[in-house]
Amino acid sequence: MDSLLSRYDALVCDLDGVIYRGPEPVPYAIESVEAAGGTGVKVAYATNNASRPPAEVAEHLRELGLTADDSAVINSSMAGADYLARHLHEGATVLAVGGDGVRLALSDKGFRVVTGLKSEQPAAVLQGYGPKVTAQDLAHVAYAVQRGARWVATNTDRTLPTAQGTAPGNGALIGAVREAVDVNPEVVGKPGPLMYTMAAARLGSSAARTLGIGDRLETDVAGAHAAGMDCLHVLTGVHGPTDLIAAPADLRPRYVADDLRALHDPYDEPRRRDDGWQLGAARARLDGEGGDASLEVRGTITGQERLRLVLAVLWEGVDTGMIDRTQAVNLWVTSK
Repeated sequence: MDSLLSRYDALVCDLDGVIYRGPEPVPYAIESVEAAGGTGVKVAYATNNASRPPAEVAEHLRELGLTADDSAVINSSMAGADYLARHLHEGATVLAVGGDGVRLALSDKGFRVVTGLKSEQPAAVLQGYGPKVTAQDLAHVAYAVQRGARWVATNTDRTLPTAQGTAPGNGALIGAVREAVDVNPEVVGKPGPLMYTMAAARLGSSAARTLGIGDRLETDVAGAHAAGMDCLHVLTGVHGPTDLIAAPADLRPRYVADDLRALHDPYDEPRRRDDGWQLGAARARLDGEGGDASLEVRGTITGQERLRLVLAVLWEGVDTGMIDRTQAVNLWVTSK
């Protein structure tokens, strides 16, 4: 059986929780991605974290041991600036809130960038994550939006994985502003397709031959799906097995693995067999329905292969109405 990597010409990797957590690399990520590039597969990095300019992110990746040009990094600030360039006239004034990446992306598109409200009313606001965003910055967003500015959010990730733990993300900051205004922001980052399509275009790859890689279902998996790409979900970041089991159909990845070493391994997908599912020599099925349902797994299978097999069974059970998502999670927990 060929490796998972051999099915694709290009990879679009998320960063936080996939490649690194804060300043530290995720175990096995650097060597796995670097080896992928060595086979001729092209790699880009698409992150909802809009706080740093792409060149700074690329330098961080090189420090961790990856071969990465500045152009390999696409962030949601770039997607936001690209989006606004299609809707505003050249040189329009835009209020930038977030890290340096937000201001740089807007400047690169020819906008007049301001970081506070003075006498001039901005035509739009681009709000992204930044570790130094203040309550006054959020108030300026609210005032501008109340006066008619177009409100664009780079992303709405509720949390951000760091080396110290999980921190509030841009979604939390967006939520604070939303309490003070009567409109919702236009969101350009994941789960939208824009960063994935921008990455595929840079890599010269089609959606069908590009694999998205992420750790968060409602952003990485959803964004890859929106762009028409398969997705590998790795269990090194935000969402774990119970999140996968409870995921609605539109947030389910095609592939699941413990970490990025899976790129170089054969990937056997579960197959429907008789009244259940089979992976290798192991089989699994649901017996009964609702509260009386039980999960039966036969054969020796452990770790990530067992999770892949059980996911197929439980997802089918949910989709056909045999069990609900809460029952699916309970069956997984009690079967371990």
